Amino acid sequence: MTDNNKNKVTSADTGTSTPKAPEAQSPSSPKSKGKKRATAAIILSLLLAGSVVAFEAYQYTENQKIINQLKLQVNRLNTDLANQVEVSQTAQKKEIKTLTNKLDTQSEQQEKSIKSLQVAITDIKGRRPNDWLLAESDYLVKMAARKLFLEHDIESATELMASADQRIAALNDPSLVPLRKAMAEDITQLKSLPIIDREGLILTLISLQKEVDQLPLANALLPKEEKQEVEVVSEDINDWQTNLTTSLKDFAGHFITFRTRKGNTTPLLSPEQHFYLRENIKAKLETSIKGVYAENNDIYQTSLTVANDWSKEFFNQNSIKVKQFEQQLEQLKAKDITVDYPVKLKSQKPLTDVISDRLRRSISAVGQGDK
Repeated sequence: MTDNNKNKVTSADTGTSTPKAPEAQSPSSPKSKGKKRATAAIILSLLLAGSVVAFEAYQYTENQKIINQLKLQVNRLNTDLANQVEVSQTAQKKEIKTLTNKLDTQSEQQEKSIKSLQVAITDIKGRRPNDWLLAESDYLVKMAARKLFLEHDIESATELMASADQRIAALNDPSLVPLRKAMAEDITQLKSLPIIDREGLILTLISLQKEVDQLPLANALLPKEEKQEVEVVSEDINDWQTNLTTSLKDFAGHFITFRTRKGNTTPLLSPEQHFYLRENIKAKLETSIKGVYAENNDIYQTSLTVANDWSKEFFNQNSIKVKQFEQQLEQLKAKDITVDYPVKLKSQKPLTDVISDRLRRSISAVGQGDK
């Protein structure tokens, strides 16, 4: 707009001037505008390129960070996986070792059982008929030892030892003479022991316990009366007063009698004391029964002595029942229930050794036969 106005003023002032000058200047303004536009375009393109480069650099940096984080996570996962694998391998090794030990133990047990079965089979194969007699003798000797040491049954132990000796004798083996000698010594020792009838003693004591309630108690014990002189009427008349008194006393003596006693009088027991007396005697007899079971002669003798003393002190000694009761107590006291039992049987070990030796020889013989 300014340029046009200038052109108009110029034309108006000159009047005759030609319009060449404006034609020469018009082409120059579009070029300058194009340069500006090109410059702006270049600047914009540079800005765009710089922003793209900066964005790419930022993206690259962020990607590198993400990559580094992923690498760290991968390393952690690898480490955890390696630890888990190691732990699982260790646990598997332990389990394998445990199973191996179990299998070894089971195999050893199976081997032992197989060996024991083989020994048993060998024993059965190698046994002879006479070996059964040895086994029976061993069983009888062991039973005799149990009867003697546990039950104190001397008679049964002696019979069992005699039966065992008969079976050894039936073998007719000269090598068993020392064994038979030991058995003979055991039998002689058992026969020398005193046989106590414990059942008979206990039954007798129980019957005495029942008899205590029927024993009569002693009456009051009075001292002996003094002897009194008998007065006689004299024939002298001058003694008429004395004769009268004597006659009156004699006449009154038919109705009332006076006796004089000197000394201590033992009174009767009260009913309550009667009961306690009888129960205490029963308790002493029960204690003597326990002494018989325990084979304790001291307890047995002491209890019978106390019971006998109480009977003599508080029961009527004139009664036949009391006399028989005390007589039975004396008979029981005369018996000794002490027995010195042997510590062991001499024939038990030699018999076991003979059986073991024969079994060893039979096993070796069968083993050589199998080869």
